[in-house]
Amino acid sequence: MSTVHWVGAGLASGPGIVSLANKHQKIVVWDMTSDRADMLKSHLNEGAAFSFSKLDLRDASSVAVFKTAIAPHDVVVSMLPAALHVELANIALERKAHLVTSSYVSPEMAVLDTRAKEVGVALVNEVGLDPGIDHLFAHLLVDAAKEAGVLGKGHAVEFVSYCGGVPAEETDFTYKFAWTPYGVLTALKNQARLIDAGEEKIVAKAWEDVSELSIDNEVFEVYANRDSLPYVEEYGLEAETNIKKFVRGTLRLQGWKKAWANVFEQVDKATPDDLKELSDRLWSEHAYGEAEEDRVVMYVALSVTKDDGSVWEASLALDEKGSGWKTAMAATVSKTVAEAVMFITKSAMTPGIHAAITCPNQCRIWLAGLQAGGIKVRADNVNL
Repeated sequence: MSTVHWVGAGLASGPGIVSLANKHQKIVVWDMTSDRADMLKSHLNEGAAFSFSKLDLRDASSVAVFKTAIAPHDVVVSMLPAALHVELANIALERKAHLVTSSYVSPEMAVLDTRAKEVGVALVNEVGLDPGIDHLFAHLLVDAAKEAGVLGKGHAVEFVSYCGGVPAEETDFTYKFAWTPYGVLTALKNQARLIDAGEEKIVAKAWEDVSELSIDNEVFEVYANRDSLPYVEEYGLEAETNIKKFVRGTLRLQGWKKAWANVFEQVDKATPDDLKELSDRLWSEHAYGEAEEDRVVMYVALSVTKDDGSVWEASLALDEKGSGWKTAMAATVSKTVAEAVMFITKSAMTPGIHAAITCPNQCRIWLAGLQAGGIKVRADNVNL
């Protein structure tokens, strides 16, 4: 049996670790301290093949011990900050082991594709919540549209994919932080690219283009993030000649733009030191308490309007809540990572770089696993 080397047992890891261990997958948790691993032991089934080892990537001797423990065809899971994924990828390649991360494929990761194919291992990324479950949803929606025969005919196509972590109990600030706010704050100034009204559109700062989205009669605020356009091809819509809307973005509670107006003003003018100070203040004022519930909402929809005005449409959505070591964010991220690990251990992933999976039938298998693990998916006009 191959061993899973799960590196990083932080707030987003617990449910995935427990899921794998309870499925009789041999798993070693590597971290700086054993605190989180010790806590998770009480949630394991009897006989689970679970152990802990200390790893400090700054210590050469510690890294050497880690490398020695990895055998060919093992799976290394990196739940460390994204900047460290490539370091672990190179270790995995050296040891002829697979790698799984929940982060976007970086340029530095992408260049490892040829080497991964030569070694015969898969480096699998974008298998968390967003990116991750959103990719599964998108491929299933496009597959449903193909089955309905509405694509490839010049009809007007609209695709939206929104996801966000929000507090389960509304607050005046409309948001709470599960970890340091610095990343959220810097992302607000990232340029976004999308298709809107049939034209390519650039948004310089998130708060400059906030709109409303109604899901089951609840109104949210949404905005585009990153560059949506590469996913037109990724999702199999590159042959469509009449795409009216295509956007991947972030979802927030209604009232977010108003509640954060002062934050936007500060972020817009902030130096790096100012941003660090703002992050520290927001962390002290708006962090989740130990027993507080978080909530994750995802909504992915595809619609096609024919020349006669009739509309084919379908959507997939989830709305999860959790707390403690089983927050909604931790469950949706790490259980998706666990599904990727199980897929690899069944030799179902080809060598090379991957961003989740693209085969609709395989997407269904992953979603079935997530549903069996307690994550509820709502499907409208889509076959799961």
